[in-house]
Amino acid sequence: MNKNLKILTLTGIFLGLNIALSSFGLPVPGGHLYLNDIVICTAALLLGPAEACIVGGIGSFLGDMLFYPTPMFVSLAVHGLQAYVISVLVHRAQHEKPAAMVALFIGAVIMVVGYSLGRAFIYSTPEYALLKLPYQILQAAVGAVIGYLLVYKAGIKQLFLKHITR
Repeated sequence: MNKNLKILTLTGIFLGLNIALSSFGLPVPGGHLYLNDIVICTAALLLGPAEACIVGGIGSFLGDMLFYPTPMFVSLAVHGLQAYVISVLVHRAQHEKPAAMVALFIGAVIMVVGYSLGRAFIYSTPEYALLKLPYQILQAAVGAVIGYLLVYKAGIKQLFLKHITR
C-alpha cells in the first residue's frame, strides 16, 4: 500500500475519533471534560503539520457543529493551531522525547489561551471564560499527558514508523 494512502487513511481515522470525542464530555463537578485533546495530541505527534491541523481543527469543528455549534469556529482555529504547532515543533526536533514534551506544553497553552479568549468573545463575558479555565487546563493536560504516553510509552510511534511510513 502506498505511504500517502496510509497517511490519508490514518488522518481520516484520527479525524473521526476527534469528531466522536468532541461530541460528548465526561461530567465533572461544574462542567464537562472533553477527551478529544488526546486524539489531537496523538495525531500531532505522529502526522505532519497539515494532516495534524486537519485532524485538530476540522475534526473539532465538525464535532461542535453536530452537537454544540456555538464554539465551532473557536474550535476550528484553536485546535487547528494547537495541532499544527505541536507537529511542526516535534518534526523539527526529529521526534525527540524532550522536544515532544515542550511541544505538547506549548500546544496546551495555545488551547487554554485560545479557548479562554474565544469564550470571552462568544459569550461576551470574561467571567464565563474564567469559570471554565480550570476545565480547559485539565482538558489540555489530560490530552498532552495521555497523547505522550500513547505515542512514546505504549509503542504507537514504533507501529507508526513500521507500518505507515515505509
